[in-house]
Amino acid sequence: MAGTDYDAAIKQLQATMYTIEQVLDVDAMRREIADLGERVAAPDLWDDQENATRVTGRLSALQGEMDRFTGLRSRIEDLALMVEMAQEEGDADALADAETELARLQKSVEALEVRTLLSGEYDAREAIVTIRSGAGGVDAADFAETLMRMYTRWAEQHKYPVEVFDVSYAEEAGIKSAEFAIHAPYAYGTLSVEAGTHRLVRISPFDNQGRRQTSFAAVEVVPVLEQTDEIEVDENDLRVDVFRSGGPGGQSVNTTDSAVRLTHLPTGIVVSCQNEKSQLQNKASAMVVLKAKLLAKAKAEEAALRKDLKGDVAATWGDQMRNYVLNPYQMVKDLRTGFEVGNPQAVFDGDVDGFIEAGIRWRRGAEKAAEN
Repeated sequence: MAGTDYDAAIKQLQATMYTIEQVLDVDAMRREIADLGERVAAPDLWDDQENATRVTGRLSALQGEMDRFTGLRSRIEDLALMVEMAQEEGDADALADAETELARLQKSVEALEVRTLLSGEYDAREAIVTIRSGAGGVDAADFAETLMRMYTRWAEQHKYPVEVFDVSYAEEAGIKSAEFAIHAPYAYGTLSVEAGTHRLVRISPFDNQGRRQTSFAAVEVVPVLEQTDEIEVDENDLRVDVFRSGGPGGQSVNTTDSAVRLTHLPTGIVVSCQNEKSQLQNKASAMVVLKAKLLAKAKAEEAALRKDLKGDVAATWGDQMRNYVLNPYQMVKDLRTGFEVGNPQAVFDGDVDGFIEAGIRWRRGAEKAAEN
């Protein structure tokens, strides 16, 4: 495009990347990658499979983040060289290619810059996502399963490992609920803006009269705890139920009572896990989820108390935060940020970065407004 000031644009990208490098502490990331690499190379790594999975998953996620950062910086350097050569040779086609690459880079760097807005106490943690079907019957159960697929596809596209703890299948179609972890740095801070009630409007494939149906599903996101977190659970406060793992349609996929359900009696929080073969492993995984939810509950109560004391009436995350409309038009719109796209299928296939980035910026703006 004629008139583009490539030199200024490239310098702006380089300045932004420098800021990102400082905020992400890339040097610390390199040190952690080196340390994890040594641990992965240890011959006894897989003697403890749970720890090995955690270590290799963390290494994979960190390496992916590092590759993303270094890849962008390398592309900016390549762009500067491309522009210099094209201008020297008066190559209009090469300048057109540079214009296209500049636009792509600006979008990619802006997306990475969003990471610098994640400065909350637990934002750097991995995430546990819970999805539950709400009002809407079988359509809601089908929608809940679609949302689970959407987030797992999003994770796969970013090469983030996903660990499914529990899926409760509905009788006719879809799921009643699902619980899974996304093992990646900043997964909690990133996905926490997805928490809330999601609403689907479509012609129901389960209605023989072809009527339009509105259904709902709830998404909950909590951070994975670390050993330094002080969350104590009294065994006397737990009810432990064991049962056989089940698959779609209620078909048994296990011949032993290995699945575990934990009920925290003081709060009524219930978690289940059936992804492991042994009862002990499932109980340990369920306890990880339970502690994460207890921490989230405690933090939510603290935040509510602070809000009451302050009398703050600033904007908060409402229950219904996003609409997915398939009929009479095609649109996905976030009700908090106003961000919208006209291709619901792409969103359901995992293309939710635009919504996440807009949500993070919106939340940061709301926090600043509340501080003022």
